[in-house]
Amino acid sequence: MGTSSVNPPNKKTVKEQASPAAGENTPIEKTEITEESNDLFEHFRFVVDKKQSQLRIDKYLMAKIENASRNRIQSSAHAGNILVNGMVIKPNYKVKPLDVISIVLAFPPRDTEVYPENIPISIVYEDKDLIVVNKAPGMVVHPGHGNFTGTLQNALLYHLQQNNPDDPEAKPYLVHRIDKDTSGIILIAKNELAQTKIAKQFFDHTIDRTYIALVWGNIDHDEGTIDASIGRDVRNRLIQAVYDDPEKGRHAVTHYHVLERFGYVTLVECRLETGRTHQIRVHFKHIGHPLFNDESYGGSEILKGTTFTKYKQFVLNSFKMLPRQALHAKSLGFIHPSTREFIHFDSSYPEDLQSVIEKWRQYCSYKNLDESLIPDL
Repeated sequence: MGTSSVNPPNKKTVKEQASPAAGENTPIEKTEITEESNDLFEHFRFVVDKKQSQLRIDKYLMAKIENASRNRIQSSAHAGNILVNGMVIKPNYKVKPLDVISIVLAFPPRDTEVYPENIPISIVYEDKDLIVVNKAPGMVVHPGHGNFTGTLQNALLYHLQQNNPDDPEAKPYLVHRIDKDTSGIILIAKNELAQTKIAKQFFDHTIDRTYIALVWGNIDHDEGTIDASIGRDVRNRLIQAVYDDPEKGRHAVTHYHVLERFGYVTLVECRLETGRTHQIRVHFKHIGHPLFNDESYGGSEILKGTTFTKYKQFVLNSFKMLPRQALHAKSLGFIHPSTREFIHFDSSYPEDLQSVIEKWRQYCSYKNLDESLIPDL
């Protein structure tokens, strides 16, 4: 199996001083999940001071974790997301000296106020715990800088309020994101407990998720793994870069296999082991195969092919048909937070990506002909 890799660092942590709790001040480890990750959870690890008196774990953790409410901590306990000395504990557990505590917390609702908006969305599945959406390209997942309206979260809030008139507090709980111009399957929780249980699956890397990408060039191997740490680019804070230094990058792994070859571009299926921001996009740039029409990572220029005038026009026409990176979140599989059954959701290619793939298939059928014989495509 072909592999392009950078030796992966251990999971990046930072040492912090704990907030005072019951007369103690012991160091902790916190796994930082920031805008460099698309998976919305935080992981904390504590070693209890040897002088600590017995204290309910929710009270202990509320004092240790900034802005962590008792409800969030108890939801994590009910979801099995709090381990003490490697064992799942009950919410009424009392901490003891030298206990090693590990907790996964789903992100709380964002500080940005979200208003319901009547925006059409494609809902693939919905029950009392979950909504699965096939997101259209061009839609931002949640409000943020420069995007305060028109997001998926605005649309979901409207949907939930319309369908739950007796519950004015109904709201979407995000567990992961996909890029604005990436289409495809995204999972949203409808309550805090479901969000917390799903967050643990993302943390444990047990979520099964696949993407379809059209990349420049003819990839050497039919399958491979890209194991290369990712961090924010120091020259352009809007994009990511690959780093050898574990202090600069976070462990990221993408598995891929080739679906179809078109000579100058390759259609691949990618399976994510980790969920870093722009992971597939930066990984394929790193191995010399940027995504087709990915402006941020150099894929919006003609990188492979001939000097034929008709070929250049063919690629420019393809860019117009697909005015974004050629990336689609095709499927998602996970354990349902209530039924505990594995469920899986798949999606068809969006129209813009499907049209460009068909266009490349057609071009390949002519590529061995003289340019004058190739019809306009």
